[in-house]
Amino acid sequence: MTQPPRSPHPSGATGPRTIEDRWEQFYRYGPYAVLTLSTLVAAVAADLVMTRTEMYAAGVLAAAAYGLQIWWGRVRPRTAPAAPAGVAYYVVRTALAFALSWLNPFFAIYAALSYFDVEPLLPKRFVRVGLLTTAVTLAGSQSGGLPPASLMNWVAFGVLYVVNAALVLFFWYVGMREEEKARVQVATIAELERTNLRLEEAMAENAALHAQLLVQAREAGVDDERRRLAAEIHDTLAQGLTGIIAQLQVVTSTGDTDPATARVHLDRAAALARHSLGEARRSVHNLAPAALEHDELTGALEKTVATWAEQHRVRADFTVTGTAEPVHDEVAATLLRIAGEALANAGRHAGASRVGVTLSFMGDELTLDVRDDGRGFDPGAAAPVGRTGGFGLGGMRARAERIAGTVEVESEPGAGTAVSARVPLVRHV
Repeated sequence: MTQPPRSPHPSGATGPRTIEDRWEQFYRYGPYAVLTLSTLVAAVAADLVMTRTEMYAAGVLAAAAYGLQIWWGRVRPRTAPAAPAGVAYYVVRTALAFALSWLNPFFAIYAALSYFDVEPLLPKRFVRVGLLTTAVTLAGSQSGGLPPASLMNWVAFGVLYVVNAALVLFFWYVGMREEEKARVQVATIAELERTNLRLEEAMAENAALHAQLLVQAREAGVDDERRRLAAEIHDTLAQGLTGIIAQLQVVTSTGDTDPATARVHLDRAAALARHSLGEARRSVHNLAPAALEHDELTGALEKTVATWAEQHRVRADFTVTGTAEPVHDEVAATLLRIAGEALANAGRHAGASRVGVTLSFMGDELTLDVRDDGRGFDPGAAAPVGRTGGFGLGGMRARAERIAGTVEVESEPGAGTAVSARVPLVRHV
């Protein structure tokens, strides 16, 4: 019947034995033990079933069986499965077992060995022949010995042979199915390993593509920032300068006749100049945050939070989780802008008594969370972002999207606000 392939335990090796090791020990020493056991049992019952001549013949055959086993112990390590030497050993041992069982039925214990190693020793097309031949010996022993002494013994022999043959063929078939299942499992595992290898290659290609997309996103973000800056100059600085010119023209035309009116227009021109200067500074800082000139992202965020807390007299805590790493300038600038806008919103609208800012390094991602315990609002009713990117929630989302990131806002009236920005972690080169 089907047995696991032989895998000798290494000489001198220690540790628990596997199933293959135990079968190897059985193949090596089991036949001696089984032959000795059957010989002892047969010797005890010899006076009941054997004549003296048969005892001598059984002794000679048992000695021959021991000699055959000694020879096989020397040849077996150099013999491949189903080799001529193995076939010869199986045939001679089966014949000796049959002859011994003919002399004494208790030698059938020795004959049963042929069930266990039929597959390693015989070619596959002869396995059934070996099993059915061994079933003859076993059925004869179980029916009272060979040859059957009476008609009832013959009937019993026939019935027992059918039972033995059916059982041994059934279990052999089950063993074959298990072997086939094992082969399928091995093939499946090998295919899974190949699939995993292909998947790893695809992931490497995807990583390279992802890096390329990030570079393209950065370039697109730079272009978008240029367009945003041009739009801000057009909508703020250009308009402010136009207003200043208009006010100065009024002063020029009325300065000598109406000093009071001229003074009003000069004040308006000065206010417009201050406003335009503030817009210019804001645009420049928005393009390249000054806070990042001397600090990494973590240091710049910590100073930004501390400055905001001091200005608004509100407790603000800054926390870093994970292992902090230097990040790409564009990523750092985006998160710093988002943090500044979220804090500005909290200062202008939330009426919060406590604010928490957390920067989390999570493998290939960065997460910035800004939470406050203020009055909250309905995110669905927030004003949409303008065409220039603007400020507010829409502006934060637009900034994150420029570097393939996202911004989520959770808030409701009376329950505070949480702004979470998630962006790829592109390390500083």
